[in-house]
Order: sequence, then C-alpha cells, then structure tokens
Amino acid sequence: MTMGKRCLAEFLGTFWLVLGGCGSAVLAAAYPQLGIGFAGVALAFGLTVVTMAYAVGHISGGHFNPAVTVGLWAGGRISAKDILPYVLSQVVGGIAAGAVLYAIASGKTGFDPTAGFASNGYAEHSPGGYSLLACMIAEFVLTAFFLIVIHGITDTRAPAGFAPLAIGLCLTLIHLISIPVTNTSVNPARSTGVALFQGSWAIGQLWMFWLVPLLGGIVGGLVYRYLAAPDSGRRDAGAFPSAPASTA
Repeated sequence: MTMGKRCLAEFLGTFWLVLGGCGSAVLAAAYPQLGIGFAGVALAFGLTVVTMAYAVGHISGGHFNPAVTVGLWAGGRISAKDILPYVLSQVVGGIAAGAVLYAIASGKTGFDPTAGFASNGYAEHSPGGYSLLACMIAEFVLTAFFLIVIHGITDTRAPAGFAPLAIGLCLTLIHLISIPVTNTSVNPARSTGVALFQGSWAIGQLWMFWLVPLLGGIVGGLVYRYLAAPDSGRRDAGAFPSAPASTA
C-alpha cells in the first residue's frame, strides 16, 4: 500500500475519532435530561476506534494517534521513516474534525467554545480540579497501558480478528477512568484538534498533552518489547495484522 493511501487512512481514522468522541462530549454529553454523560462519551471514543480500525486498519495499521505511532516504533513494529507522515496526517485529521465540530456546534444559539469545547486541561482547567502532577501521572500511565494492550492484542499469539474490539474497549476504559482528571487525551492529535478552536486557555496547556502521552507511548512500547522478547512473533505492519508489510 502506498504511503499516500496509508496517510489518508490515518487522516480519516483520526478525523472520525475526534468528531465522534469530542462531538459526543460537545453536542450530547450534557443535553438537557437526556445527556449521555461520561459513560456515553467514553463509549463514543471506543466506538470510533473499533469502527475505523475495522474499516481502514488493514490499510495503515489503524494508529489514529501520534502516541500510538511513536509507541509502535518503540516496540519495533514500524520504521522511524513512517512516524512523521503518520503524525502529520493524524494532526491534520484532528484539526479538520475540530473545524467540522465547531461549524456544527456554533449553529446553536449561545454556543461558547471558551467554556471548554471538549479540550483537555490540568489544574484549574481539569474537570475535577486535579493538579498538573496528577494529570501527568494519569496521562502517562494510561497511555503506556494503552500501548501495552495494542502490542499484546496484535501479537501473532493473540486471538486473530479481535484487535479492534480490545483496543476500542481499552480506550473506553481509559476514558471512564480519566475524564474527570484531564478530560482524557492519551492522544495529541485529539487534543490539538479541539484546542485550536477553544479560543482561550487550551493552547497554553497543549504542551502537556503532547509530551506526556508521547513519553507514555514510548514506555508502553518498550515494556511490551521486553516482555515479548525474544520470541514474540511480532507482526510487522503497525497495529493491525493485515496492514501492508511495507510499514515495518
């Protein structure tokens, strides 16, 4: 599969993740009397990954997240030359989704993006008022475990065909844990996609939602690489088994 097609798949997957996950938070989470709440938002994020992983995971590997791409590189699944085009595609996809979400949300009278717009935050902008250190720990640990799950379920010794479900459920669990802490990032592209349209404090706090998930992703990849060595039977195509071998 050509790099152009793989990058388009990453763009589309990340677009869907941000539109579906952040859209559920902005448009449906607190809808009067019928809002889906934290559990609904968490499930929405998980469903975006499940659906797009099955749809385009066989094309690009189904990363949809710079932390996943970097973590898969650390785990020996992809080449360093694939990192930049994948990450750029993911970030552009996230920003495009943020723009579409902004266009939809602004169609309602009284819409105010500075109220949050599903942005990630720490300290005074943490949904539950958690400190910067607490938010950093949460993002680091949860991203690291996300990468351990991704590596493990895509190992050749894992049951075939269930990777998108396991990864989507893992992302749902991560959101159930950490929405009150940081509004859950574990994905720099997701954070960037809405922070650019929030119009206030979100850009100033965006550094943490790049630095910490990337570090967590690298550690998660290295941990699984150690656990699986020397006979891991690694798949050589990113997150999903049927992605083209050229991504290795």
